[in-house]
Amino acid sequence: MSITNTTKILLSRYLLCLLLISSSSVFAQLSNVGEGWAGNSVNAVIFRKNALASYKDVQYIAYYDQDKHVVLGKRKSGQSDWTIQKTQYTGNTDDAHRAISLIVDGDGYLHISWDHHGNALNYAMSVAPGSMQLGDRTGMTGLKESNVTYPEFYTLAGGNLLFLYRDGSSGNGNLMMNRYDIKTRKWTQVQDGFIDGEGKRNAYPQMAVDARGVIHISWVLRESADVSSNHDMSYARSADGGKTWEKSTGEKYVLPIRMSTAECVLRIPEHSELINQTSMFADAAGRPFIASYWREAGQLVPQYHVIYKDAEEWKTLNLGFRKTAFSLSGMGTKSIPVSRPQIITWNKKKGLAIALIFRDQERGEKVSIAVCSDLIKNSWKISDLTAESVGAWEPCYDTELWKNKGILNLYIQKVLQLDGEGKAEVEPTPVQVLEYKISD
Repeated sequence: MSITNTTKILLSRYLLCLLLISSSSVFAQLSNVGEGWAGNSVNAVIFRKNALASYKDVQYIAYYDQDKHVVLGKRKSGQSDWTIQKTQYTGNTDDAHRAISLIVDGDGYLHISWDHHGNALNYAMSVAPGSMQLGDRTGMTGLKESNVTYPEFYTLAGGNLLFLYRDGSSGNGNLMMNRYDIKTRKWTQVQDGFIDGEGKRNAYPQMAVDARGVIHISWVLRESADVSSNHDMSYARSADGGKTWEKSTGEKYVLPIRMSTAECVLRIPEHSELINQTSMFADAAGRPFIASYWREAGQLVPQYHVIYKDAEEWKTLNLGFRKTAFSLSGMGTKSIPVSRPQIITWNKKKGLAIALIFRDQERGEKVSIAVCSDLIKNSWKISDLTAESVGAWEPCYDTELWKNKGILNLYIQKVLQLDGEGKAEVEPTPVQVLEYKISD
């Protein structure tokens, strides 16, 4: 007996709605969007900034379908029904680097960038506020847009945007930053290689903008295309939209930032299974929190860690709950038994809470969350948010919705990832959004 796509979606909705919630203060529900490409992790990699983006009472989503088309969707907040539109654009879904990123500016225009791994910029915006019809593919500034990888959008106060990307290649690249002004509707280049690989290495960053508009960025360095050559964690911040940068001490950087001048907040040697491109968050007080995983000296098992800055110094928390060793040696997109972690924080009546969202083979490859309500005790409570495996999924969330309403919406899709940039021959899988709201 054959199973129709509609039956598959309904069955998936039923199974994934069997949420294993450990607290009565948690509310969660799923909505189905459509079906997406699942032959690798391109739809569900953590460096999608963003897979979901809200503006006022409307939420947008983007993904590749089985025909490699960029598909857009939108819904009203609180509703489960999505309006879907297949765009005129396609991407090379055989390469898991070539993810889609989207954002909405302060005037309601949708901006989207897709299909990059060392190629010319692919960028378009909607033809009108609130529309999912995209205009022509265009450039931004015309400066260093021929070798683009890892496009990321961020919002600034007043509705302006930042665009972050790498110019160059793995082990030999520089970090670029553009700014979009909603008054002029034009992009300008803010930084040209402000974190400089010096032709020897490249930075893999994670970035966050706090409630005051301060930009926080942290990064690991990679010495070659081999993932195992990642090392160290460095930090910088900017209070003027990315024009000037300083260390956490207030000391001004002389640009570009190089390995010899960077504020290294934690020394992590090469071959420590240190992963690149994870996540960071800045709390209401502007304190930076960085999430990653690596293997500490003398240990065999990579563990999730949180690096954060208190009033006096940088500190590191080792969550320490993993039991299984693995190696990151090699090139290309790896098949890894854990996802890179997303980190968020929120204020509680009795202090600050921190959460890591992740996927781990040890927990059946489910969507999981670890919550800590006491940094001093470093005590974490782990819950699984789905009942079934999500494969090689990594967490992406709607940053604007979390920032403005404290509601966590996660892009959910079961995907596979073969080692070394492999592609699996599988049918498309349901694209879903998991809504997760935590009250004090």
